[in-house]
Amino acid sequence: MSTRRQFLSGTALAAGALAVPEAIVAQAPARGTPKASAKKGFWPGGARLAISLSLQFEAGAQPERGASSPFPPIDAKYPDLPVATWYEYGVREGIPRLLEMFTRRGVQVTSHMVGQAVERNPALAKEIVERGHEAAAHGQTWTPQFSMTPEEERTSYEANVRAIQRATGRTPVGFNAFWMRGTPRTLEILQDLGFLYHIDDVSRDEPFVVDVRGKPLAVVPYTLGMNDILNFESRNYTADQFASELKNEFDALYAEAGERRRMMSISMHDRISGRPGRVKMLEEFIRYAQRQPGVWFARKDALARWTLEQAGT
Repeated sequence: MSTRRQFLSGTALAAGALAVPEAIVAQAPARGTPKASAKKGFWPGGARLAISLSLQFEAGAQPERGASSPFPPIDAKYPDLPVATWYEYGVREGIPRLLEMFTRRGVQVTSHMVGQAVERNPALAKEIVERGHEAAAHGQTWTPQFSMTPEEERTSYEANVRAIQRATGRTPVGFNAFWMRGTPRTLEILQDLGFLYHIDDVSRDEPFVVDVRGKPLAVVPYTLGMNDILNFESRNYTADQFASELKNEFDALYAEAGERRRMMSISMHDRISGRPGRVKMLEEFIRYAQRQPGVWFARKDALARWTLEQAGT
């Protein structure tokens, strides 16, 4: 089992409607806009439950040797050609297929983009943004942040921001560290660079605010349970088994959302969730969720901005 999969598997085991800020309304697609609230709303427009979809854009940034994959490892002195093609699937087939599905369903997602992947596929990064999705930062390379000096860490984030800006014309405001493992200084660096939120936290089913040097920074929690790497690679789930997990998670959170603020997080990776059968499964789940009243599919920047505007979050 790869180091990345070991990390994920080990971690998994171990009042009334609110006014909707104009910036959030502008980001909400017609079919993703909340319907009338079922009982009480804890989200903009009186929505009952928010659903946050993450799409990791990583293909092309993986190391030439030793990248995690379904293939058995080989001696590092040999080029691992099949692994390279497995990652390439993410940009050739996976992301385009997912983008078409998101357009059909009228939902917007947040794409966490590795700078080097963006530099190798700038047109695809631009298309993601042009289709209404958020471009968020995911580091410049696959080098773990925790192995960097403070100067190297800051330089990596700055390079990641520039790569996204050049390709998409947008400046990212959200961040996801490699393997979610930042450093004790990560949040301060993000604050200095103008970021509004990060996602490297799995402690809650709702966004919240942390204090960084006397100023608020939003946290929009990530997920390991509803994560394609964990379920498809570590647990060897079929699409039907993952669909059952998604529905059960949704039903439980939707019930809780009648009394408290709830958010469902789903994580997709370009090369994994972009398989035909998995996209079909995910679209069926989105249709199921959209049939329930008060469900809001939201980009993470919209969730972060709304959270920062609320007192006592």
